[in-house]
Amino acid sequence: MKTLSIGSSSHLKTAIGIGQSPTHDLQNQTHTPVLIDKFHRQLTYLRLSITDFCNFRCDYCLPNGYQGKRPNNELTLSEIDTLIDGFKRLGTKKVRLTGGEPSVRRDLGDIIAIVKSHGIAKTAISSNGYKLHKHLSAWQQAGLNQLNLSVDSFNPKVFKKITGFDTLATLLQDVDTLLDTTDIHLKMNGILRADTVYDNLMSVLDFVKNRPVTYRFIEFMQTSDNQDLFFAQNQTATLIKNHLAKNGWKLRPKHSDDGPALEYVHTDYAGSIGIIEPYHKNFCNSCNRLRVSSLGKVHLCLFDSQNYDIRKFLQNNDTPGLIDALQNLMPIKPEHHDLNTHSGLMKNLSLVGG
Repeated sequence: MKTLSIGSSSHLKTAIGIGQSPTHDLQNQTHTPVLIDKFHRQLTYLRLSITDFCNFRCDYCLPNGYQGKRPNNELTLSEIDTLIDGFKRLGTKKVRLTGGEPSVRRDLGDIIAIVKSHGIAKTAISSNGYKLHKHLSAWQQAGLNQLNLSVDSFNPKVFKKITGFDTLATLLQDVDTLLDTTDIHLKMNGILRADTVYDNLMSVLDFVKNRPVTYRFIEFMQTSDNQDLFFAQNQTATLIKNHLAKNGWKLRPKHSDDGPALEYVHTDYAGSIGIIEPYHKNFCNSCNRLRVSSLGKVHLCLFDSQNYDIRKFLQNNDTPGLIDALQNLMPIKPEHHDLNTHSGLMKNLSLVGG
């Protein structure tokens, strides 16, 4: 994957103005800057990876575990503060902290607090939930609004086979503790797999019957590291959508800061069921997000072949420069991903949090 240092590529700089002198004066602005791409989509959702390290060995992402040493130059608290300041000024309403596994950072509570200090309306985390009980109090106190947990199966043996960890029972106990003792909104995610889709759907229906939890089925996405598994386990959401339609589930209208999931609700269920279909032809039409890696690189699309280095602005506490750089990236944000034509540009999803 190619990284372009903003300001170091003359042809890119000339084409879109990146790296030139900042044009924003935050003290004397007469209008509020926003992030709008050339397809008229306003980007109000930041997915910030705070580490690419993960302690799990999920077969669809890091089947051999994290390779090498964890980087010692992940974004600092000060850099994250500048980053969130810039994105907030550009109209960001939601920030999701991802990884890798974000909870391996001992300062995650401080990072949540930084995001909330800038008035971000919704702060979320994506996590595998390892030792969740240890973190709940600190995350609640820091102001966390939403937690997304990866739970690919409710069968302990299958869960262990997928993740490499026999921790499902503890995780589900921690989930009930979260629901009983916090006001954190909980979502669960599971990869759609051909060999588990029906059993998992039945388990999910039972789980959300009396729990206010949204469980989302995510279609398997191919990366350069999971091609054999992808072709063996790729499963569309058709079976689930047909079952829900036949049993009285209805689509919930989307909110402005929602991601791409379709969410189904039922009057007899406390929870809901979501479906994320990255291969659907209209998946990207309402894209509202940007991704920033743990080393300060902007990814305009999860599966784009390039990224753009904004770290110098973060290191120098240069919010005007950051705003200028982000706005000048808007003309080159792609209209859609190219998963159907050349899947696998991303090595693995731990790099930018999926």
